[in-house]
Amino acid sequence: QVQLAESGGGLVQAGGSLRLSCAASGGTFSKLNMGWFRQAPGKEREFVAVMDRTGERTFYRDSVKGRFTISRDNGKNTVTLQMNSLKPEDTAVYICAADEDYGFGYSGGLYAYWGQGTQVTVSS
Repeated sequence: QVQLAESGGGLVQAGGSLRLSCAASGGTFSKLNMGWFRQAPGKEREFVAVMDRTGERTFYRDSVKGRFTISRDNGKNTVTLQMNSLKPEDTAVYICAADEDYGFGYSGGLYAYWGQGTQVTVSS
């Protein structure tokens, strides 16, 4: 059973940066598609960035393109989300997700394993 644990959230001023990390245990990390999603109070969960098993394919939400970068380190069983030029609209709980199926995409329904999330708050 795959377990995911996020870290790195916090409070930052608009224009600042944060780096989120997700540590995976169980399963074989190199076989997992990985992703980051976020959910703000009163809003539905939304896709932020995803990366396939090899790290060769990625998708980004339009609003974060050029500001966020997803990466993975199979040796450390981690996936990271580097967030630059943060905006108040980025405030949300950021949740790490993983899936071991062959298919790859950015729909949350494709991901079987979810972390508990880490809070990111961007002040104006």
